[in-house]
Amino acid sequence: MSIFRIKPDSPSLSKPYFLGLCLITIAIISCKTSPKLAKFSETDRPNIIYILADDMGYGELGAYGQQLIETPNLDALARSGMRFTQHYTSAPVCAPARYMLLTGSHSGHAFIRGNDEWGDRGEIWSYQKMIMDSTLEGQRPMPSDTKILPQYLKSMGYATGMSGKWGLGAPHTASIPTKMGFDYFYGYNCQRQAHTYYPVHLYENEYRVHLNNDTIPPNLKLPENADPKDPATYANYTLNDYAPTLMYDKMIDFIDQNKDQPFFFYWATPIPHNPIQAPQKWVDYYVKKFGSEEPYLGQKGYFPHQHPHAGYAAMISYLDEQVGALVAYLKANQLYDNTLIMFSSDNGVTHTGGTDGVYFNSSGPFDEVQGRGKGFVYEGGIRVPMIASWPRHITEGTTTDHISVHYDVLATISDLLGFELTEQTDGISFLPTLLGKKQNAKHEFLLWEFPENGGQVAIRIGDWKVVRQHLKDKDAPTLELYHLIRDPGEKNNLAAQHPEIIEQASIIFAREHQNAQTERFRIPAIESGLLGSKN
Repeated sequence: MSIFRIKPDSPSLSKPYFLGLCLITIAIISCKTSPKLAKFSETDRPNIIYILADDMGYGELGAYGQQLIETPNLDALARSGMRFTQHYTSAPVCAPARYMLLTGSHSGHAFIRGNDEWGDRGEIWSYQKMIMDSTLEGQRPMPSDTKILPQYLKSMGYATGMSGKWGLGAPHTASIPTKMGFDYFYGYNCQRQAHTYYPVHLYENEYRVHLNNDTIPPNLKLPENADPKDPATYANYTLNDYAPTLMYDKMIDFIDQNKDQPFFFYWATPIPHNPIQAPQKWVDYYVKKFGSEEPYLGQKGYFPHQHPHAGYAAMISYLDEQVGALVAYLKANQLYDNTLIMFSSDNGVTHTGGTDGVYFNSSGPFDEVQGRGKGFVYEGGIRVPMIASWPRHITEGTTTDHISVHYDVLATISDLLGFELTEQTDGISFLPTLLGKKQNAKHEFLLWEFPENGGQVAIRIGDWKVVRQHLKDKDAPTLELYHLIRDPGEKNNLAAQHPEIIEQASIIFAREHQNAQTERFRIPAIESGLLGSKN
């Protein structure tokens, strides 16, 4: 095993530092393209590693102000490159965020706009039955003609690999990683299977790989009359083969096998998505740091945990440790200087499974209470960390307030490598920002259309943000307007004072919204316009 695999050493961390936030007004122009700023020969094309955390809040890294969870390696990555303060996910939950990241579409155009477990196949939520029948795994597939980022990169001669959580198409369909442009895949095909970090199996390419773990179904509660203060009570929730470690190891193997050619790796780690399951050395570290706390007994789903705050912090510090090991591997193999590394999260912090965003101030200056984080189009659900590092190209220690979004990543890589996008996309390249050039192309607007949690829409126009809630549920629809620089917590609704901004958002929505192809993603109240009528 490589010396850069994660080892059970005792932690050694520096104290987190606080860089603060820099949010200033940005002039918005309607421009969709930027000149190609960088061209490379086949021998000097940069490697690209995109790391996507799962449910990590904007404020959960030291580089973004976190005071309790220690992330020295990600903080060092931020110091080595650029930290984005106004970066967004494309959607506030897993599957649509990943779809839009890879396709470059916003949610008014996207095929996948919410989580869709493809429930008409049978008992898809039964962990045991999924183990017995692989046709019950996975999510509804993408259309077969969908073109995503790794397909473009393969056409440029890149080796393409992925580890982690897929969630964009079930086994036995054409919508699996190795049929959508990835040369190699290792991880969870199904995001429901990712509700345990000790699964019975993972996938390697098209095939199951069985692990040395018992069949412990997600959401299994403590035995009746068990003592929640006894560590032995929680034995079922810590098994043998820990999926995040296996996925990291497979990533290193792929890079090692392809280090003599340009490669792209998409590391879609499941951390820190619930359940709370982390290496014991890190749990012990934070138990010592935080002191005693009440056990989480599973009231809000997922597995119980004796030390939920310590366990949650432990997951993030373990991911941070892995990032440090990855950087060390790249440096030892003379790959680091020619590798663009990007790190972000698929959406904001959740409130389920023992997670306590308020305790950690997980959303930083934004709100992390239930209804304001994951699953909602407020800033706590969609504003995410974004770090980019590339020696000699991205200036060390820089911070940008350029407004950007996951669906810009495809356009940015296209701009970097010089390939043309053959499908309609909605992103704008932020390559000039990365390279310290003038960023002429900026978003006229950002759009989020989300059919879950009652039906929601948000549109950001400059520093203004329009939010509509309760478009599908029994509550009356609400119309909200916030100024994000003066009111980042979205507390003061200014809709009545600025009808001109509401009208502008309504015109944008009428122009950009397309009816969803899948029925479950449709929001009937807005099919005729943001305010109920075309403009």
